[in-house]
Parts: sequence; C-alpha cells; structure tokens
Amino acid sequence: MKQAQIICPVCEIKISTLELPQGKNAHCPRCDTQLYRGSHKPLRDNLFLALTGLLFLIPCLFFPFVTIRLFNINFSANLVSGSYALMKESSVILGFIVLFCSVLTPLIVFGTVITAHWGLTRQHFTIFKYSLLIFQRLKHWMMLDVFLLGIAIAFFKLSEYATITPKMGLACIFLTQIVTIFLLSRLSVSRYWQRWQSSEQFQFDDVQTHCHHCHLSQPESQSCVRCGFIIHKRKPNSIQKTWAFLITAAILILPANLLYISIFYSNGKRYEDTIFSGVISFVKSGMPEIAFIIFVASIAVPIAKIIGLIYILIGIQFKHVTDYTRRMKIYLFVKWIGKWSILDLYVIAITIALVDRDQILDFLPGPAAIAFAGVVILTMLAAESLDPRLIWDDSASNTPQKESLHEK
Repeated sequence: MKQAQIICPVCEIKISTLELPQGKNAHCPRCDTQLYRGSHKPLRDNLFLALTGLLFLIPCLFFPFVTIRLFNINFSANLVSGSYALMKESSVILGFIVLFCSVLTPLIVFGTVITAHWGLTRQHFTIFKYSLLIFQRLKHWMMLDVFLLGIAIAFFKLSEYATITPKMGLACIFLTQIVTIFLLSRLSVSRYWQRWQSSEQFQFDDVQTHCHHCHLSQPESQSCVRCGFIIHKRKPNSIQKTWAFLITAAILILPANLLYISIFYSNGKRYEDTIFSGVISFVKSGMPEIAFIIFVASIAVPIAKIIGLIYILIGIQFKHVTDYTRRMKIYLFVKWIGKWSILDLYVIAITIALVDRDQILDFLPGPAAIAFAGVVILTMLAAESLDPRLIWDDSASNTPQKESLHEK
C-alpha cells in the first residue's frame, strides 16, 4: 500500500498508512480494529474454498449424518430433517430459523463468493457489489459449528434409549465447517474492491468518512464514490433500534426460562423440562460437562448479551468519557458469542427428527422454545443494529489525527 490516509471504520481516527511487509496485518492503534490484511494469497483460493464448501454441503442435505436403532428399527436424519420435523410437528417459525442458520445461510454465503468472482471476472458491477454486500450481512449467521455441538449433545441425550451410529453426512458437515473457517478467516471484502478499483486511483486532499461496504476512506458525501452505496454518518436510529430489540428480548427471556422448553414421552409418560431442569438432568445422569455447556449457551450467554449491550448503551447515552476500550471489547465479544445461544434449538431439532414414535417414545418442543428463539434472534439483531462508532463519539482523542498502524 502506498502512503495514504485512511479512517478507522470503528473509532474514526485518521491514520497515516505505510507500505507493510508481506504477510503482516494492520490494526488500529486505538480500537485494534483490523484495517488491512497483509495476506497476498490469490483471490481464486477463496473461489476454490467456496466451491469445496458447496461440494461438502450439498451431500449433507441428502445423506444421513446419524442412524439410531430404536425398537429394532433404524431411523436416520440429515441436515434438513430437524427443520422439516419442526415445521411439520410443531412450529413453522422454529423450523425456518433452524433451516435458515444451518442450511440456507451456508448455501447463500458460498454462492455469493462464487458470484462475486464471476462479477469481478466479467466486470458485472451489480452482481459483484451485491454479492459482497450479502456476504458481509450473512456471514455471522453461519452456524454449522453450533449445529455440530448440537449433534454431540443430542447423541448423549439419546444414548440411553437407542444405539447411535454416525454416518457419512456427519463427516460432510464437519468438513464443510472446516472449509467455512478457512474461507471466513481469509476472505477480505476490501481486497475484492481493491481489485475492482484500487483506492490509489482516488486522489483526495483529505478524508472525513469511511464506506462500510467497500472500505474506502473519502471526503464526506452522501454516497460512496467507488461502490455507490449510501454513506451514513451513523446507522439511522441505531440506539432506538438496539433498545427496542433488547427490551423485547428481556421480556421474552422470562418465559424462555420459566416455561418448559421440551416435552418428552416415554412409555406413555409425559416429562416436561425447562432449560434449567434439563441442565440438572444432565448433571444427575453423570454428564456435568454437557450440563455446563447447555447452562452457558442457553442461560448465561443470553443474559450476558443483554446486560453487556445495556452497559454499552448507557455509556453512550450518558456520555461516559472512560472505558472506551472495555466497551468495545464487550461489543465484539457479544457479536462473537451471540450465535452459540441457538444451541438448544439445534438439540431440539435433531432430537425431534430422530425421536417421533407416538406415545411410546416421542419428543416435542415446549412453549418456551418460541420465546427462547426470540431471545436468540433479537439479541443478535441488537448487536447488529448498534453502531460501534457511537462508543467512541465522546472520546477526548476523537479529533482528527494521524497515527502509525499496528503490525501483527
């Protein structure tokens, strides 16, 4: 990179960038946001990863990842079985949430990488820019890693009732997740836009704003000079939307924890479990590790997300002039940990797909499941709607300045 000025997209300080050694990443000296990825591996590697991900993912839709032997009969489930069973037996909403996060999102994300390369090669601007936009919006909703953990917990839960045999589909899901990790860690949207039109082609005397779509720092304007998307000084109504999502999630968290989340029939007897009673049952069954995972993911994490975001909002609205870095770390942690709360829904979906034998042995989601799904989705939307630039607005060092990049 030639010497130039850029604006940090999070804390908005001006930084003088110097050419970095190959393989080094540049981070903001104040908020530690990654500004530049030093890897110069070919972009086509991302295309190969996306195609490989699809090759592994598509078999998961048809081949079973597990077979259980119950009452001397074999039953199996694939990646879509749980969402289909939820839609058929209890709730279309729950079924769609599971389908969206475990199937549709990975398919769309892999597809957008492929179409972005096609648009770049063919110089088709509309396909190129909207492919990258969809990729940025959906990559946080890919949850195959959580689905794999849900499979493990469902296996433990059913092991006392049936003989469990993993199948080829499980290996495909695992390999898809490995490819996903590599793809998300390597793919930089700004590199694609640099390939489309390098920032060095824009000669600005000064820069005042940063485009969050193509990551070009530029003079203040209503739309980006490179990608054409509207540039907002701050996300519109960010605080109001975040409060609305959080208040609704806080209301739903009560029925999510107080009502029963699952109904289990065994030999004609009905057993109802709340999230907490399910944790206790795992402890009594001699599986404290599984109990701890469910407690953290389904009880501790949703509460922590709500408290953490409320702490950030209070700091913003009361203009606290300290703890900027702490609030930023909390925000990043909330965004990262958010998806793991959906673990209980995956366990329910997998179990209902495998256990549906009328009154002899049956499993259904309880009324808390809808409320719990609402808490998970709303807290994730709250984190997405919060503009992190608001955290730094009252910083004493928020005046324009030039600093050297951190190299990592």
